[in-house]
Amino acid sequence: MGSLHPPLQPGPSARRAWRPSPLIRGSVALHVGAAGLALVRPDLWPWALSAVVADHLALTAAGLSPRSRLLGPNWTHLPAAGGVPMRTSPAPPFAGEAAEPAIAITIDDGPDPEVTPRVLDLLDEHHAAATFFCIGERVARHPALARAIVERRHEIGNHSHRHTMRFSLLGPRGLAQEVAGAQQVICAATGEVPRFFRAPAGLRNPFLEPVLARANLLLASWTRRGFDTLNGSAEVVLGRLTRHLAAGDILLLHDGHAARTPSGTPVILEVLPRLLRALTAARLAPITLRAALAQSLAAPAQASLPGAP
Repeated sequence: MGSLHPPLQPGPSARRAWRPSPLIRGSVALHVGAAGLALVRPDLWPWALSAVVADHLALTAAGLSPRSRLLGPNWTHLPAAGGVPMRTSPAPPFAGEAAEPAIAITIDDGPDPEVTPRVLDLLDEHHAAATFFCIGERVARHPALARAIVERRHEIGNHSHRHTMRFSLLGPRGLAQEVAGAQQVICAATGEVPRFFRAPAGLRNPFLEPVLARANLLLASWTRRGFDTLNGSAEVVLGRLTRHLAAGDILLLHDGHAARTPSGTPVILEVLPRLLRALTAARLAPITLRAALAQSLAAPAQASLPGAP
């Protein structure tokens, strides 16, 4: 099946460069310095050990903060330079085309055979695009549902293969297996090569960014989330998502593992229509992360054209 999205890189095997963050570079330097100090001045080993322990605590804290950029690039907001072009036709915006300004709705933990088809119908009704961060094992169980997401002009992202809560404790090999497993399953089911990755619960460790770079994936978290796996109140979830809502926000909902309202309805099904109406009223167009990335990559080229402002 042909891809509905134009490739952003020369091909699926392309790799982006891994550039260690300042925290990672500082951590490496500190370890080398601590080892040297312990060799030259063995009597100062407690100080060297204390510095290493403090560094590990800082790395752990960065990994436990889903929106942190201390371990590497992390989309918590649509790129400022990647504004979406203003529509020139009266047709409603969809997928890669949107009126400025834009936001991104991201939906995690699917596909779910009960919830995802109804979410897709709601998005269609409002001419809205979304990015679905799917679990590899679930895609393997429901490949037709994953294909439906793509065929209805939405985007699928990589949300690991098993969605294990031990994800942030895995080493490089384990992380690579989780990322590659989901990547392969999603590609086989849909013909799409995911461009974005979201860690389970947003938790990670310093080994993840090199793995993502080799897979040509970008880490994406969120601007705000509704905690809709824990709270079944549509009012509360909607309030969390729309409080201080602004252009460029990345919102997080769940079609898998969704909490239930008092009536037994998955909370996303009550929240999403109201959220989409609120976005329409605020003139904020929901687009995919891939569309935002494509626009951000195109912006420098457009700016260099003769006559560009």
